[in-house]
Amino acid sequence: MKTIKYSLLLLSALLFVQCGSDSKDKKSNDSPSKKIGILLVNHGSVAKSWRQMLLNVEDDVKEELLSNPKITKVSTAFMEYTEPSIATRMKEFDAEGFDEVVVVPIFLTVSSHYSHDIPVILGVSADPKAKEYMIGKEKIEVYKAKARVTITPPLDYSTILKKNVERRVKALSKNPDNEGVLLVAYGDAKYNQQWEEMVAEIGKYLKIKTGHESIAYSWCGHLVGYSPEPTVKGIKQLQKLEDNVIVIPILVGNDPYFQDKIIQTAVNQVTGNVLYTQDAILPDANLNKWVIDIANNTVEGL
Repeated sequence: MKTIKYSLLLLSALLFVQCGSDSKDKKSNDSPSKKIGILLVNHGSVAKSWRQMLLNVEDDVKEELLSNPKITKVSTAFMEYTEPSIATRMKEFDAEGFDEVVVVPIFLTVSSHYSHDIPVILGVSADPKAKEYMIGKEKIEVYKAKARVTITPPLDYSTILKKNVERRVKALSKNPDNEGVLLVAYGDAKYNQQWEEMVAEIGKYLKIKTGHESIAYSWCGHLVGYSPEPTVKGIKQLQKLEDNVIVIPILVGNDPYFQDKIIQTAVNQVTGNVLYTQDAILPDANLNKWVIDIANNTVEGL
């Protein structure tokens, strides 16, 4: 009788321990998930109008991104020229206890900024010379966050750029049979092959979608000393083939320096019928959707 009573007591104790363990495990499983933020990063500009176009992207995507229960904050940072900088934003994420930050670079394709500068600024690239250059010459603060950082791919892996350019070409086009199209992009010395591939792919797409056979490109950035001359040369080359030339800036935002002082100056230097509007890739609802999709997909993969 005593043996049976002892066994029952032992069984009760074991059941109590097991229930306590299940309760503890359930509590652990129900604990809050990682705190995840989204940081939209762009190049930055001294032009307020350019910066506002990028801030508008944040305004347009924020509500939908925050509807994802895994995302609790969305903000924007400029790589250079102005605040809020990348370091400023990452410090804010750390101060608010974020575990993960998904960085979405709003850059056209692979470039020195995308593959080198941003990782250095974020402290995820251990390159002491580059870090010294950033801090010393560029006066850009480098900050390694406590939060884990994930950087998404740039824009050109999708069809967004192609569709964007198609829409803008069609808005100016009157007759594709006697028009040439000049694509004017920033360019990058180190990743020249990737930039040439990007504009070449856009050109192939335009031939199919808009019917323009004569398509060329020129650079307008640091690679050519911010000179209008390459654009002038591109227009004149197309004028040898077609009666009219459409000039399209492959630039993220509208910066008076590029759209006006470089491209518009080039257009003004040539005679003949040149169709040009000082526009940019933004605003673009498809780009906003891309930001939402790539941020959500990256968060799901963390």
